[in-house]
Amino acid sequence: MLESAVRRRASLLYVFSAGALIGVLGGLIGLGGAEFRLPLLISLFGFAALHAVILNKAMSLIVVATALPARLFALPYAEVAAHWSIAVNLLAGSLIGAWLGAGWATRMHSRTLYRVLAVLLVGIAAALAATHLTEVGHLDLAPSVRVVAAIVAGVGIGVVAALMGVAGGELLIPTIVLLFGADIKLAGSLSLMVSLPTMLVAFARYSRDQSFQILSSNTRFVAIMAVGSITGTVLGGLLLGVIPSAALIPALTVLLLISALKVWRHR
Repeated sequence: MLESAVRRRASLLYVFSAGALIGVLGGLIGLGGAEFRLPLLISLFGFAALHAVILNKAMSLIVVATALPARLFALPYAEVAAHWSIAVNLLAGSLIGAWLGAGWATRMHSRTLYRVLAVLLVGIAAALAATHLTEVGHLDLAPSVRVVAAIVAGVGIGVVAALMGVAGGELLIPTIVLLFGADIKLAGSLSLMVSLPTMLVAFARYSRDQSFQILSSNTRFVAIMAVGSITGTVLGGLLLGVIPSAALIPALTVLLLISALKVWRHR
């Protein structure tokens, strides 16, 4: 199993194809696909839990940094900038959560981290289904309560994003819609503005751990899979609407649940 995983890492076409497939899945639902990449890094490519999280975080950073300018081109910068307070409000919590989550991940026993990741994958599956198959409303809260709620939500999202190495868009977008009543397209752009600095903080915390060396020994792997993910995300975006959400979302939810089970059982 380990030898075959090493051979798969060495195959550029295999790595690119895996990244592209992940990108297509993410692009079809308007996300980067990191939630699908994580279990693949563990189950298919044989990386240990913490190494997989760090690699996933590095690739998520590349994908988000690429997606943000494209997103701002599609949605005028002035419109996004007019809602800067929403991003700042969430960042007040997510930056703290990212530092805490990355610190916890580096101190967890490997077996415990596998179990935590499996539970979080189930949570992401639930969030995916709830966001795309139900109508996300808007909570009518007092301004002061909304600010506190956004900070608390930001902390939780920052922790989850750091622990899984994801951008957190699957949690940020419904949170922005729910707390601030933003349009879904605006919420997507604001989520990227929150995700990028949040991931940078988590990345900085991971860089202080010895496990961070996994990046230097897998630079080519990260670059090839990141390019594949970006390519797939663009393709998935072009295919958006071709596959009905009524069929796509349940299938992706089941895929995440199966991945969670495999990660839970991983040795």
